[in-house]
Amino acid sequence: MTIHRINPCKRWSDVTVYNGIAHFVEVAEEDTKADMKGQVQQIFAQAEQMLATVDSDRSRILSVTIYVTDFANFDALNKEWDAWFPEGTAPSRACVKVELADPELLVEMAFVAAAGDKYRD
Repeated sequence: MTIHRINPCKRWSDVTVYNGIAHFVEVAEEDTKADMKGQVQQIFAQAEQMLATVDSDRSRILSVTIYVTDFANFDALNKEWDAWFPEGTAPSRACVKVELADPELLVEMAFVAAAGDKYRD
């Protein structure tokens, strides 16, 4: 089976797809000084773009691992999360408190999603 690496560089690929399952990670890229709401909104907008590159969408997300720096921001995260997913499509998720490499980042998300048919071999 083919491993599809989308926009690979020395350190990572934007998306890696194997057997129809896409894996990618997002952090806020536009405004790292934004609050939790702003960073989550940026991550979801970026995730939409990554999903589109593999012929997928948010309703096809299978799981998300969420890394947060402070659980005081948990309610803001959940509010954006609940608003983003169409009813009945929320994936499984885990939420872990961590220290991220960039101290301005409040959240990082690792997505696993079903890719479109051309990524299944």
